[in-house]
Amino acid sequence: MHSQSIAWPQKKRELHSNHFDSTVWNDFAFRDDDIIISTYAKSGTTWIQQIVSQLIFNGQVGLPVADMSPWLDLRVPPKEVKIGELEKQTHRRFIKTHLPVDALVFSPKVKYLYIGRDGRDVVWSLYNHHINANQSWYEALNDTPGLVGPAISKPVDSVLQYFDEWMARDGYPFWPFWENIRSWWAIRDLPNVHFLHFGNLKKDMPGEIRKIAAFLGISVDETRWTQILEHCSFDYMKANAAASVPLGGAFWDGGAATFVHKGVNGRWQGMLSPATSAAYEARAREELGEACAEWLLTGRNEPDRD
Repeated sequence: MHSQSIAWPQKKRELHSNHFDSTVWNDFAFRDDDIIISTYAKSGTTWIQQIVSQLIFNGQVGLPVADMSPWLDLRVPPKEVKIGELEKQTHRRFIKTHLPVDALVFSPKVKYLYIGRDGRDVVWSLYNHHINANQSWYEALNDTPGLVGPAISKPVDSVLQYFDEWMARDGYPFWPFWENIRSWWAIRDLPNVHFLHFGNLKKDMPGEIRKIAAFLGISVDETRWTQILEHCSFDYMKANAAASVPLGGAFWDGGAATFVHKGVNGRWQGMLSPATSAAYEARAREELGEACAEWLLTGRNEPDRD
């Protein structure tokens, strides 16, 4: 695939909300070796940030990953602050986004890692994230300049009701789910896009990390491989969560360890009724098509870079 013949994605809209300010990408100056880590949310973003940091810094301990790898389109702090901090970085940059492709400025020269996860697992993780948020989290999102649309409020007491509302209102109270998955799936074959699935990473983390390294053009130092794997394990990340979580976890009751919660799938099993679960799967096929829905459910049909 020659780059001259590729129809590269173009930005078509801005997204503003209690979380988003997509205009930050209009002012961001890419470097050719930048790495953009994209997900819907609660799909393994922090895990991929940790993996990339370990590959770039060859298994170092104590890396302040959350500071090094900001969520660029988050509305707070102001975009000037985040862009200024990124411009000071001298290492290979790795930056987080939760935007769909058409609200993002897309560079043909940088590398994009996209990780997906079954929406039912996403919601269970999102509920933990939301219900444990403290007053500082609400103030940062609701009481700062630039809020567009309704403020975000405390969640309902039932995760089942939370799931029903998330489904019925497509991502409520955060942002739309299906368009995010669809938009990235549509560009899965671009040469600078690499797809990952949370389930596959759980099954074979070493193999998936080697694929990431190859895609990013990073030669793995085999003398440091054991340390890299250890530092990307859930147990290590949970024990050292303060370095990986924004503001060291100050926005959540229980701190950073609440943000890095379980790292498991299937907590919805035995809680969602068979009918509700089947309705989710049918909705996924309707919204995404058979191939993408199967990938999101199982990790199969993953685009192959070989």
